[in-house]
Amino acid sequence: MAPPRIPRAAGRQGNGRDRGSTAIEYLGFLPLLILIALAGIQLGLIAYTAQQAGTAARAAARTAAQEDVAGSYERVGRASMTGWVAERAQISPPARGDAVTVKVTVDIPDVLLGLLGDRTVEKSATMPRD
Repeated sequence: MAPPRIPRAAGRQGNGRDRGSTAIEYLGFLPLLILIALAGIQLGLIAYTAQQAGTAARAAARTAAQEDVAGSYERVGRASMTGWVAERAQISPPARGDAVTVKVTVDIPDVLLGLLGDRTVEKSATMPRD
């Protein structure tokens, strides 16, 4: 008579050689998951930098349009941005005429280790002169 057969545990296959295969598969996908996470962070930084540049352009143009404080447009523009964005910003002198236009250019930080190259965002705002 043959010895009684012992049923295998549910979900277990083979003779144990497949142990750890899930961990190896996860390690294979890990670089892709990290790249997707960094791309999401990069898109967030682009949007945030663009929003900050637009705010600075409006504040600087509003200040430059007022005759009594027109000289402080750059200081006001930088003060309207977050510190690390303001450090990367270039605020152009306002264009003169019936309206004042100020252009703000900000270098976007790169978290993708140079895959995007040097990127900037540029925003401008025009305000009527007082």
